[in-house]
Amino acid sequence: MTLSQSPAPGDVAEVYDGIGRIYGSAWGPNIHYGYWEDDADDSSVEVATDRLTDLMISGLAARAGERVLDVGCGIGHPALRLVRACDVDVVGISVSHAQVARATALAAAAGLAHRATFQFTDAMDLPFPAGSFDGAWAFESMWHMPDRGQVLGEISRVLRPGGRLAVADVIERGPVSPAGRALLDHICQNYAVRSLGTVDEYRKALAANGFVDVEIRDISDNCSRTLALMADAVDTVRDKLADLVGEAQAASLIDFMRLSAVTPESGYLFLTAVRA
Repeated sequence: MTLSQSPAPGDVAEVYDGIGRIYGSAWGPNIHYGYWEDDADDSSVEVATDRLTDLMISGLAARAGERVLDVGCGIGHPALRLVRACDVDVVGISVSHAQVARATALAAAAGLAHRATFQFTDAMDLPFPAGSFDGAWAFESMWHMPDRGQVLGEISRVLRPGGRLAVADVIERGPVSPAGRALLDHICQNYAVRSLGTVDEYRKALAANGFVDVEIRDISDNCSRTLALMADAVDTVRDKLADLVGEAQAASLIDFMRLSAVTPESGYLFLTAVRA
């Protein structure tokens, strides 16, 4: 890590070990967005978050026995679902020691410790040999990266030619109004995010780092319900959040989640690509 790297790994870890832990206690083990088919879809949060995980699994198209890198593994819930679905070996990385410990414990409890391992690693400087993975995914982790292009370059290096990449990420959608810019700035300031990428930026970064057959879907409409529901869930543990950050900040975080749910500049993409 260079001195200018921002957010630093410790900043990201602090988010997930602090407010992220409280969010997770209210939201459930799949600590990411949900996917709803349409406005009439009344699926539960549990079903919707599993559905988004399954979309990532289908995009990765991993085959039995392959080795997959999980960039920003969290507590390992999606990784374990991937192992069960595809009979692959997963190496999950995180900059949170607490997440690594929790993911390792969950894998052991599930009887999958031989197929899913987790380690403390910075995605900006992967410690793996070139071509040592058949696939990789980044599930709501790329928005935390100080340099998405550098991380994509590292992923490209450790993927074998023909290896697949799947990414789900919060993005910026233009044009951005002053109110939208204020909300995006709030996200960056409170969740260890340097900036939100755009679809065009992703296309350029993927091409520059040796990825082809790029397919990008803006699934904002399918995921937008997440933040309003999460705000309601977190509101039920507001006292715990207030103990951590103070009542005023807790109220602000919950209010901005609700605002984000109806702000078009905050979006969500799903992409797949192939290492040339």
